[in-house]
Amino acid sequence: MSHPFDQAFWDERYSSQGRLWSGNPNAHLVAEAAELSPGVALDVGCGEGADAIWLASRGWQVTGVDVSTVALQRAAGHAAQAGDGIARRIDWVHADLLHWDPGAARYDLVTAQYLHLPDPPRGDVFRRLAVSVAPGGTLLIVGHHPSDLQTTVPRPPTPERFFTGDDIVALLDPPAWQVVTDTAAPREATDPDGHAVTVHDTVLRARRR
Repeated sequence: MSHPFDQAFWDERYSSQGRLWSGNPNAHLVAEAAELSPGVALDVGCGEGADAIWLASRGWQVTGVDVSTVALQRAAGHAAQAGDGIARRIDWVHADLLHWDPGAARYDLVTAQYLHLPDPPRGDVFRRLAVSVAPGGTLLIVGHHPSDLQTTVPRPPTPERFFTGDDIVALLDPPAWQVVTDTAAPREATDPDGHAVTVHDTVLRARRR
């Protein structure tokens, strides 16, 4: 039986719709990374590729990693359609993030947007991602804040998959990192009954010294 962390689950979910996500880059990535100097980026859980394409359009050389081959094929197609040499600046990697290790590679930006894993193994995954940040580089982790579980916006009834910025900071070696952003950022959403609801996103941005 597939579970929300394996390839079968995500391949089935992506195959069930022509496009699962909006096609726009995540707003917190845009807000936090727009002023960074382009370099080499790692987009973890890249899905249909909107974040990787946005980064590539700004001059980054990007590696996009995802467990779903359906998502990666779709992402590659979107990159090819984006023009301006975007596809040449992105490498797509199929990997199970629960076990994948970037190895000796180091990145100027490592971004994981809404990668919701239980803890464990979330801590192990985020520690590996932090190690892959180059000196002077940026780690950007975004996810649904635990307070969202108290709203009427549907969220999986799995509290262990939600996290705060402090949860991520606790995984980092304090002398090696400067925390730039650690917030529960509010945004408006609409619940299934059409009511406006304020939800919050955990946004953790840290710079390796």
